[in-house]
Amino acid sequence: MNLNLNNNIIKPLEYTGYSLKILDQRLLPSQEIYLEFTEADEIIKAMKAMIVRGAPAIGLAGAWACCLAAKNPELKDNENQLIEKFEEIKEARPTAVNLSKAIERMKLSLKEKGLNSLEEEAEAIFNEDQEMCQMMAVYGLTLLPNKSEYKFITHCNTGSLATAGIGTALGLIKFLAGQKKKVKVFATETRPYLQGSRLTAWELNKCQIPVTLMPDSATAYLMSKENIDAVFVGADRIVANGDTANKIGTYTLALLAREFKIPFYVVAPSTSIDLSLSSGAEIEIEQRESSELTEFNGLKIAPSGIEVFNPSFDITPGNLITAFITEKGILNIEKLKNIL
Repeated sequence: MNLNLNNNIIKPLEYTGYSLKILDQRLLPSQEIYLEFTEADEIIKAMKAMIVRGAPAIGLAGAWACCLAAKNPELKDNENQLIEKFEEIKEARPTAVNLSKAIERMKLSLKEKGLNSLEEEAEAIFNEDQEMCQMMAVYGLTLLPNKSEYKFITHCNTGSLATAGIGTALGLIKFLAGQKKKVKVFATETRPYLQGSRLTAWELNKCQIPVTLMPDSATAYLMSKENIDAVFVGADRIVANGDTANKIGTYTLALLAREFKIPFYVVAPSTSIDLSLSSGAEIEIEQRESSELTEFNGLKIAPSGIEVFNPSFDITPGNLITAFITEKGILNIEKLKNIL
């Protein structure tokens, strides 16, 4: 299926055959600069440093990193060492299950088809992600009432910057806007790394979709004043009972949405579903650098030596989620168990 949304696709990754070019998302919105990496270890560092982010894009970066590792003269003739490098890539960002699944596919391809199959497998993962983004948009529209104007809240960045295609939650909004509907997006800053203000606002502006930026802490007040149609968020991992790991602050949004009786939708590909875990308590949550809270542009804004709690993600209980929008359809908690 082709939704003709190429103008709404921003490329965060470009594989050249000998390198991976990554749009440095740390520099947005002020600078659009691609960095070029030729070694898997460099891409591992790029993932940890948030040069590339977003669960699907992290998975894709991991797959291309495997391809570059296989070109390393010290690794390509030693399958055991190459597999060890694949495992290092997988551990770069442990919360997002997309990375783990992509690396397992690359390992299987290596074992069954050899070195020459890796680039083809990575390309397949890339193409599949584009198609999944499109199908999520198609299914998501079936949940919305037929009206001329919509107001949505989004959190973090779930657009082209986080995927190979139009995006997950933001992709659905882009598709709706493409149907000549009037769409207004309220984007949270998404503190402390500001993916909402730096990335989502920039991406929506680039797509000429009206966006209003707001502090995370203003959400309850906004919901009390505006007729919000839905909250759309992405996911880094969805487990068997529906508990969902996503950017810190998602759980708060879900609680507020329930209070104000606003539909709360998780838009994510099936590659984000992990039925090996029974509940969110089993998900490993990354702790980010304390400097993200204690400094701003290198200027100290908190006392030296203060303790910092800076989780990158939180867990939203499945019972707070109205529905999961995937490329395989609209799912509830029970249907999750039969999707894979």
